[in-house]
Amino acid sequence: MNETKQLLPIGSVVLLKDGTKEVMITGFYSVSADEPNTIYDYCGCMYPEGVISSDQNLLFNHSQIVKILYMGYKSEKEVEFKQNLANAINNIENN
Repeated sequence: MNETKQLLPIGSVVLLKDGTKEVMITGFYSVSADEPNTIYDYCGCMYPEGVISSDQNLLFNHSQIVKILYMGYKSEKEVEFKQNLANAINNIENN
């Protein structure tokens, strides 16, 4: 898993390795029902379609991103959220 400070903001649009369709980031640190012990850096949806169905979420890691097409909105709230997220992840990993 990557450092939280490296995570792209919600709304960022990326291209993944071997991907032909753009993906928009919609969340962080998601778990698949099929792989409950694997935590992915991001969850996302196809762009520009958006979330059509909850079973069509894409789970992927930062290392799979080959190109950032658009950087999402950054704010003080985002910085604070990511710091709180980093603290929570560190607490889980250290226990």
